Amino acid sequence: MTTITWKPPSVPNAKRSQLPDSAFAFPKERKEPLTDANHVRSAIARFHQVDGVTEHERVQAEANISAAATYYGVHFEH
Repeated sequence: MTTITWKPPSVPNAKRSQLPDSAFAFPKERKEPLTDANHVRSAIARFHQVDGVTEHERVQAEANISAAATYYGVHFEH
């Protein structure tokens, strides 16, 4: 089972450089921030376009996106 690393950012309007790794779908690469519903929808749309990640990182990102989608009320089909 994949561990969800995403957590809602404590400062929602923080600059990308100030966000913790846990605010991203791909935390190691700091790709696809999940800070609000619009960013979650963007991450869903761009999921397959992210380069330079392993299959494990992609599985983890999908779990992170799913958690953020639930939190922000965004429909997400895996």
